Amino acid sequence: MPRLILLNKPYGVLPQFTDDQGRPTLADHVPVKGVYAAGRLDRDSEGLLALSDDGALIARIASPKHKLPKTYWVQVEGVPTEEALQRLRTGVTLNDGPTLPAEARMMEEPADLWPRDPPVRYRASIPTSWIALTLREGRNRQVRRMTAAVGFPTLRLIRWSIGDWTLDGLAPGEWREVAAPGKEAPGKEAAKQTAKRPPPKAKPPAAQGRPRRATSSRRRT
Repeated sequence: MPRLILLNKPYGVLPQFTDDQGRPTLADHVPVKGVYAAGRLDRDSEGLLALSDDGALIARIASPKHKLPKTYWVQVEGVPTEEALQRLRTGVTLNDGPTLPAEARMMEEPADLWPRDPPVRYRASIPTSWIALTLREGRNRQVRRMTAAVGFPTLRLIRWSIGDWTLDGLAPGEWREVAAPGKEAPGKEAAKQTAKRPPPKAKPPAAQGRPRRATSSRRRT
């Protein structure tokens, strides 16, 4: 039976299991042999990363041809105008061509958002805001390039969901095993890694419910 693992990848962790420079990798958080990341999530990005030991499933999740929606919570510099949001929705022309239409809306800062280490640079004279952005393609650093193209550089990037899978109940560095599509749930308890708990509650994000706690076992990270 294929294995499917959902990880909340912390900031600064490479989306691979080895690194010849000694930087943090997935091996520091997921002690499971034979699984590989389905797609990438850059070192300076956070959030949901799917891993599997099944090549066909990895291709289904990662390949743009399947147009699996991926939603990102994006903290940007400034407050985007409706015109800027509409440009994101209809498509932005980048140096590798126009992007596909996307879903873009303003949102409140996510509830129970964990602090980033290191923190985002604070500038008293420039406000920041949050966008929920859903894409169905996966170009290199696409979200950052899109927001920059409409005049609002990305400061922090968190992937909230891949298809129907979400970060729900996962703190940074924690993971759980879920049923692969079309398969019954694995006959084991979801596994999680010990991680710093989120800070006190903030305002809830628009159209997002409160995260549920996941049943888990823990290990030291």
